[in-house]
Amino acid sequence: MRNALSVDVEDWFQVGAFETVIDKADWDSLAPRVERNTDAVLALFGESGVKATFFTLGWVAKRYPALIRRIVEQGHELASHGWDHQRVFTMDAALFRADLSRARHTLEDAAGVAVTGYRAPSFSIDQRTPWAHAVLAEAGYAYSSSVAPLQHDHYGWPEAPRFAFRPLADSDLVEVPVTVADLAGHRLATGGGFFRLFPAALTNYAIRQVEGAGQPAIFYFHPWEIDPGQPRVTNAPVKSRLRHYSRLGAMAGKLRTLIRRHDWGRMDAVVAAARPGIA
Repeated sequence: MRNALSVDVEDWFQVGAFETVIDKADWDSLAPRVERNTDAVLALFGESGVKATFFTLGWVAKRYPALIRRIVEQGHELASHGWDHQRVFTMDAALFRADLSRARHTLEDAAGVAVTGYRAPSFSIDQRTPWAHAVLAEAGYAYSSSVAPLQHDHYGWPEAPRFAFRPLADSDLVEVPVTVADLAGHRLATGGGFFRLFPAALTNYAIRQVEGAGQPAIFYFHPWEIDPGQPRVTNAPVKSRLRHYSRLGAMAGKLRTLIRRHDWGRMDAVVAAARPGIA
């Protein structure tokens, strides 16, 4: 089974955990690390020859077009992560449509390739956004990976299907939720900070579990997660700081081991292979 490897490209100050203490108006005055960190991810992938999907903010693409070109030139898929990490459930359909358009045009202008995949910031497509998939379909996206089918204090849609599904009866758009582990009927997250903070055995168990069900695993992380030298946000809530900064130094090694243990590919290829069996 080929699984999907994905990276949510955003800088250390753009994460949801700090959105209440770092104003977007101040972003350009902060020390950027997204280019160096994403280049480090590209080098890590190059070591093993894997290809992945980079869900990238339009804000990043506008400032680092050469980075966007390097992602594509190295054989990875470029996809959209929206413009500036605004959660979808904070928008209405018109604002979401505008956000999608602005980000996509910037990404495509930088890379010279079509963008057909989307991931909502903080997996913020859920029961509060019944219009979101229709807007994505109208915009011509082939797939979305914007749902976390679990309960979380910042996001989650626990009633959503665990595996890829068609959210609209009149569209070929596919929604591909991120992989969760099912333990005694409880869904547990396995990517990003959960992979960094918890034993790797949990993610490996989840991958084996979904593969056993004939499904590909969908794994994600962020470039800032392999950067232990990033600045510290001291006025953020304690829980946010613990989640964000813990075990940053261990992440690259854990990723290398995970990549070796499983078969990985781009989201677009994994979705295309799975599409015939998606209800």
